[in-house]
Amino acid sequence: MPTIRQLSVLLGFGLSVHACAVQAQEAGWVSYRDAYRSMVLFAKYGKAKNFLQNHYQVTPRDGGASLDGLRLTLSGKTTQLSLPLDATGRTTFPLLKAAYDENAMLVLNRKISQFSFQPRLSIIPRLDGVYEAADLRAACDQALQYMRYTDAGYNLKRCAGIRFAFSKRSDAVVRVRDPDRESSLAPNEGAAFDGETNKDFRVMVYRFADWPEKVQVISQQSPVAIAPVIE
Repeated sequence: MPTIRQLSVLLGFGLSVHACAVQAQEAGWVSYRDAYRSMVLFAKYGKAKNFLQNHYQVTPRDGGASLDGLRLTLSGKTTQLSLPLDATGRTTFPLLKAAYDENAMLVLNRKISQFSFQPRLSIIPRLDGVYEAADLRAACDQALQYMRYTDAGYNLKRCAGIRFAFSKRSDAVVRVRDPDRESSLAPNEGAAFDGETNKDFRVMVYRFADWPEKVQVISQQSPVAIAPVIE
């Protein structure tokens, strides 16, 4: 059962996400202060997170909106900052006291009601593209523990694997190597993260149950995102 402190965190997180959604639809902008409150949870999280990173993400609410040319700007009385978005709509979120104090605005160059805004947890990619199976299992477990910290709905879920996402036009291959064989993961078209409407990615899922515990997962091309598969 969650502690009183955890329930307070969960309640505050839910209220901030709701506030962001209301302001995005009605005022045409998102409150930096509300976004800050949802993002600072990860910065203050005290348990293991060395395999993880947390971004702020803008995603289409349905399949009709595109991320092409989409720009996110932090705008306040003393703050003007462009926040570049990657292929999945993520940006590195700046934790700025001045922007928080003046409740700066997060503004898009599109109709803001077509998009949703949320923290997005992912796994840090390796520069050499070589991942030990034990590290991927640990990364997924760290992600699941953090998700349980912010959302009690994950308490009954488990780690099933890791999803590697590339641009749709990529010819990337993800291979699994163990002492007896080397195989490539089957590519599919889908979303980089669970529950997203943007499915314009080439994705490959490394499922823990399909492979021995001591293997290497190798990606010679850098993925646009690496996500835990939680089921």
